[in-house]
Amino acid sequence: MRIVVDCRYVRLDQHDGISRYTAGLVTELGRLHPLIMLISDHRQLKMLPALPWQLVRAPTSLFEPLVALSVNRLKPDVVFSPMQTMGSWGRKYRLFLTVHDLIYYRNRTPPRDLAPFIRLLWRAYHLSWWPQRMLLNGADGVVTVSETTRSLIREHHLTRRPVTVVPNAADPAPGLPGHRSIPETTRLIYMGSFMPYKNLDTLVLALADLPDYELHLLSRVTSTERDRLGRLAPQARLVFHDGVSDEQYHRLLRSATALVTASLDEGFGIPLVEAMSLGIPVIVSDIPIFREIGGDAALYFDPRSADALAGAVHQLAAPGEWAARSARSIDQATRFTWQASARTLLGVLEGTVSTTP
Repeated sequence: MRIVVDCRYVRLDQHDGISRYTAGLVTELGRLHPLIMLISDHRQLKMLPALPWQLVRAPTSLFEPLVALSVNRLKPDVVFSPMQTMGSWGRKYRLFLTVHDLIYYRNRTPPRDLAPFIRLLWRAYHLSWWPQRMLLNGADGVVTVSETTRSLIREHHLTRRPVTVVPNAADPAPGLPGHRSIPETTRLIYMGSFMPYKNLDTLVLALADLPDYELHLLSRVTSTERDRLGRLAPQARLVFHDGVSDEQYHRLLRSATALVTASLDEGFGIPLVEAMSLGIPVIVSDIPIFREIGGDAALYFDPRSADALAGAVHQLAAPGEWAARSARSIDQATRFTWQASARTLLGVLEGTVSTTP
């Protein structure tokens, strides 16, 4: 079986969610079976394993609908893409596309780092379900990262193709998880964007009632958003890092009381697994995807209630509670590994190719 994996969404410097999903899966899949990576920029290779590769046009090219004509030359049996937008016209191979979430149908503001033209296309794409249905039905199978998203795909009848869950995971952090009875600091960590659906206001307002705690916001942030959040609760102790390296992220996370998020919508939640794998409890909004990822290890709160979040932080400070949540978190995180996800993906690819007429 000749496998090609689309790695053109891998970032050039530091992974985002889709980039990390691609790199994590292709690394472990490459250990299980020979494959070829598709890239669109040689600089992506430093973020990927040392595997055979082929350079093709970028996925944002106007000629993306015809990319299969280039991929055909590699004579693959099956191609896996970690996105749903890979062109399929004229393909001579089996194709699997990935849907990470349906967030932007309910929250149509596009990611800010996209070019203006791509942002316009993004918004237009999410005005209706039919473009998604057309793309997914043009594949042989669909992959998604959670049972929650698979349920939403079925609810909205997005595809006639089989849908398989290949979960996200966390990259291994240096060292072993911390088996401690109390946290090192009273830091609360937020790792994520500042998009409106992330609901940062609830986190900031909760900090106004937690004078002994600091909220560390790690991602890049505009000065406008930083000033707005600062005015929202002047007494809250907010620390804006405006971007951190993986090393800085792990150091801050290891010393924290908890990772917190009040997000209203997610497709998975990699920061939860990253925190739990280090033995750091997570306090998260009570939405279906976080119940799926956090299990009985997490503490949950109404994402519209700052008081509920503050109450969950106080609950974690009860005698023995932090240690118990820490131990449960380590156990819960073991459910999500790139090795297990790669084995699931390989099984699906092999099953599809073996049924080819």
